[in-house]
Amino acid sequence: MNKYLFFFSVLLVAASGCKNTNTDSMPINPTENAKNASNPANSAIPANPATMLPPFKMVDMKGKVVNLADLKGKKVFVNLWATWCPPCRAEIPSIENLYSKIDKNNAVFVMLSLDDAYATAVNFASVNRLTTPVYYPAENLPALFNVPGIPATFIFDEAGNLISSIEGTDQYDTPKYLAIFNK
Repeated sequence: MNKYLFFFSVLLVAASGCKNTNTDSMPINPTENAKNASNPANSAIPANPATMLPPFKMVDMKGKVVNLADLKGKKVFVNLWATWCPPCRAEIPSIENLYSKIDKNNAVFVMLSLDDAYATAVNFASVNRLTTPVYYPAENLPALFNVPGIPATFIFDEAGNLISSIEGTDQYDTPKYLAIFNK
């Protein structure tokens, strides 16, 4: 009986994600504009700044400060994760597989570590031979990224519109996500 209770507990943690203790809690609630941003029929709808690629400074693994908003012009995949989060670590292989199949001239991936120390994330990336770029916040997270738990993923189109937000784990190495990045 105890092994079933243990299995159920592990399953419950994996399904629910990890509590994001590094940010203020604010649920993801993309507007209808963001959901339909890639639909040409909706092009007359004005953009909603709350669901746009936000200006946000982060540091890359070389120590260079990068502004997330400067990545506009390509599709942008942002994943909030931490090494201490088992569901985050569990979805990384599918993110890596997706990243290996996309045209990097048309898309940018940002693995935004919420670890207490960036060195922990850099070491994890090195030991696990991650190819997806790992970043660290250089300032407070923008409101859009203040989520109650991680992992959380945000996908923006070339114009900077939020086209998808996922709170919790997902399988990213799928035809659905390949289609998003290979359009």
